Amino acid sequence: MRRLMLVGLAFAVTCSAVLSLTGCVVVAPRPHYAARVWVPGYYAPAGVWVSGHWRG
Repeated sequence: MRRLMLVGLAFAVTCSAVLSLTGCVVVAPRPHYAARVWVPGYYAPAGVWVSGHWRG
């Protein structure tokens, strides 16, 4: 019984390690989106609200 629990625990740890690594895929962005960045809304020096926009 103790061996069965040890094997089950090892299997669970292995499965959790494999599942935790599935989201760690790094892919280079497409060239179209590489130079664009989102600028959040802010107040300009004159006190005018500038809404968020894409800059690029």
